Amino acid sequence: MNKVILIGRLTRDPEMRTTISGVNVTRFSVAVNRTYQDQNGERGTDFINCVAWRRQAENIAKYCTKGTQVAIDGRIQTGSYDAQDGTKRYTTDIICDNVTFLGSKSDNNSNSYNNLDNTGAFNEPNESIPSSDISEDPFKDFGEEIALSDDDLPF
Repeated sequence: MNKVILIGRLTRDPEMRTTISGVNVTRFSVAVNRTYQDQNGERGTDFINCVAWRRQAENIAKYCTKGTQVAIDGRIQTGSYDAQDGTKRYTTDIICDNVTFLGSKSDNNSNSYNNLDNTGAFNEPNESIPSSDISEDPFKDFGEEIALSDDDLPF
């Protein structure tokens, strides 16, 4: 199985091109924080090259810029080519099956609700979560009670 899920920010504006056969392709790079800290308490960052095709490529090029936070669902693809200096170069890209826009860099700076930390957990900065009063029956306005027996259940 070849499956990759990433959450990170674009490191530069995406570049869309069109192949000879007329298919759109967008290349971009995503910075993803590592989950562990080094001896100095700092987290490393991986810069991962990504490729999107067709309509998804158009949407990324149109709506994403440097700093946009995205969630990517895709697969790893490796390849190689001969460089102009005669050496063989190897590549590793994430081929995007699905890209979800989570927010822009300015959204993060303005305390938006689109903040995911490096573990994927939702963070609401300086906001309290509203609570519901559970002392009342939430179904009190749905009419009278219906009595069911075990014979009424389909399982």
